[in-house]
Amino acid sequence: MIIQQLVNGLTLGSTYALTAVGYSMVFGILELVNFSHGSVYMVGAFLTLIFLTSLKLNFFVSFLLSIILTGLLGILIDKVSLYPLRRKNAPKVTALISTIGVSIFLQNLVMLVWGSETKNFPLVINPGAVEVMGVKISFLQMIIFSMCLVIMIGLNTMIQKTRIGKAMRATAQNAEAAKLMGIDINRVIMITFFIGSALASVAGTMVGMYYQTIDPYIGYMAGLKAFAAAVLGGIGVLPGAIVGGLLIGVIETLAAAYINSGYRDAIAFAVLVLMLVIKPAGLLGKQVSKKV
Repeated sequence: MIIQQLVNGLTLGSTYALTAVGYSMVFGILELVNFSHGSVYMVGAFLTLIFLTSLKLNFFVSFLLSIILTGLLGILIDKVSLYPLRRKNAPKVTALISTIGVSIFLQNLVMLVWGSETKNFPLVINPGAVEVMGVKISFLQMIIFSMCLVIMIGLNTMIQKTRIGKAMRATAQNAEAAKLMGIDINRVIMITFFIGSALASVAGTMVGMYYQTIDPYIGYMAGLKAFAAAVLGGIGVLPGAIVGGLLIGVIETLAAAYINSGYRDAIAFAVLVLMLVIKPAGLLGKQVSKKV
């Protein structure tokens, strides 16, 4: 039933949207694609699992610790691999290559510490479900979608209404002008990395619970799809990242259900390419002309 697949797609797409927001936030501030973001997503899922199984902590405590530590990891990535390059006015491509190196390092570090085999993620939420007009919706799906919706609304409110949100928007528009107006650019960048990485941790943990397995490679494809979602919606535009994430999730699920599950990734990326040929700036992005 197509409505059932739409529900499944929106659940998966909401996790892509959360991860895509991290890409868009960093790109909006630094005009940089942070390719280590997928590995941060993976680390967040592993931290929650380790706190749950090895340290025997409560799920909510484990989840909160994972979010905080992953957010701090995002700040560390910026301070170690990107800030020194910004100080030297290095080319953007240098910073991009640096994030790829960080991604490979994190993936191999996790394999070294916890092994490369697939880990079972405990089901900590009641696996029950409700049926509405023939559509089966599990409690976990409702929690994932509701949590993602609340986080997205809260993040959008913060960016639009708070002081730090206005500072982030000012920095995204013109970093030099914002600096001259007294805005601490480095603090804004630090908060941006913290929020983006924390959201990736939430998404990684949610997906771990949804599929009940994780491995050191989950960040690779999830990162690519989240990046595709950010580009599809209009990279640097937060509502665009959300729309793009939901669309990628729905397209992927419908392709798996009605065409072939082996082609789900190929079809999702093919739709992305087709959309960008029609509208290069993305669904909600605007084409910006550079004055010479």
